[in-house]
Amino acid sequence: MATPIDFDRTTTALETLTPAVDPHRVITAGPDLDAAATVWNGAVTHRPALIVRCETTADVQHAVRAARESGLALSVRGGGHDWAGRAIRPGGLVVDLGRMRHVSVRNNIATVAGGATSADVAEEADRHGLAAATGTVGAVGMLGLSLGGGYGPLIGRFGLAADNLLAAEVVLADGRVVRAGHGDGADPELLWALRGGGGNFGVVTSAEVALHPLTEVLAGSFAFPWEQAEQVLRGYGELLEHASDALTSVIAFVADPDGTPMITVAPTWSGAPADGAAALSGFATLGSPLTAAVGSKSPLAKLREFDGAFPDGARYSIRTRNVAGFTPDVVSALLATYDARTSPSTFINIHHFHGAATRISLDSSAFGLRRDHLMIELIEFGAPDEDPLSVRWPRKAGTMLAQHSLPGGYPNLLGPDDEQQAAHAYGTHNARLLAVKNRYDPDNIFTATPLPGGTSASR
Repeated sequence: MATPIDFDRTTTALETLTPAVDPHRVITAGPDLDAAATVWNGAVTHRPALIVRCETTADVQHAVRAARESGLALSVRGGGHDWAGRAIRPGGLVVDLGRMRHVSVRNNIATVAGGATSADVAEEADRHGLAAATGTVGAVGMLGLSLGGGYGPLIGRFGLAADNLLAAEVVLADGRVVRAGHGDGADPELLWALRGGGGNFGVVTSAEVALHPLTEVLAGSFAFPWEQAEQVLRGYGELLEHASDALTSVIAFVADPDGTPMITVAPTWSGAPADGAAALSGFATLGSPLTAAVGSKSPLAKLREFDGAFPDGARYSIRTRNVAGFTPDVVSALLATYDARTSPSTFINIHHFHGAATRISLDSSAFGLRRDHLMIELIEFGAPDEDPLSVRWPRKAGTMLAQHSLPGGYPNLLGPDDEQQAAHAYGTHNARLLAVKNRYDPDNIFTATPLPGGTSASR
């Protein structure tokens, strides 16, 4: 059932906004509102009371104050890729950062506006012969990704996207602007919380992100028949034990349109080009490849490699688990989990967390898991007109893997009902994280990725 619009509160919000924000950028009804409320996940059909298309930090301040003064629930939309749809609060006010996408680079640091996508950052970095630690899909909002972690093909060498967050400009729930970071007037504790704690403290309107000299990676793509799945997984696990920082890979369970399953492996070498071929050679011998390709490309091209794999508007359901490695029990559980799929549009993506990401001090960020591990994405999607109840394999899959998993899960992929995983997602950081939350947002106005104790529950 749709959340009814509170017209009195909406009117109050509009009265606050009207003197301060161009009315053409405040959307309240009709087809324009429906279009502006559309996000990547077609299963999300939330309808807000109004959307403010912000272009400046001042716009964001006015929008936040309007929500507070009117009592409307507040949400923030960056790239719109949160699968749970938290960018659009039903019946609420949406701070839309989609027009704030400017990126500039100086001294190997990118200044990134709140609505910039990962591709926006990678493109500007590429012009300077640099690379950013991003995720795996270019359309994802860069700062939203960074606030909750950010696993990507350069994680072994440069860490998570969150680890490369150096400073941020944040609009608080009372409309004030503060700086998270180090140096005069900046709060290092807020920066600590933003590096993994999600968008639970304010609206990040701009951030400084570390970039790295890198113009070329060697990327591979290998597909193996399902009959060899167990052999491939076991061999892949052995390869990971000896992987250098410069070698990061993703292994996936996928199916052809006709439902035929297979295992794919996508390694990325970001070290010395002369060493790349040898580094990737072991992947081809994991089994008898159906397809095999290896080639040099820019980090930007690597980021865009899978942009078409998960189309806009499909109905998505996603769950996440972490495991310590490919033990025999884990391998058996993964195979059984995928055999239980109900649709050919079902994926298991497994990311390797290793190298530089594990050596970053546990106390440097709110991200709670710094040991070597495998982050598992359990993904199913259906056509936009498909019954949403048919997209429910990920929940079952998560339950099947639970007994083999580490506590917690990847914060960026935890849903609003994943309270048990959220309670363990931040490891020993729970009390410190909640202290920052209580300092900067004691009324729980910002409800993004789940925090321990259900702090991100809807207002």
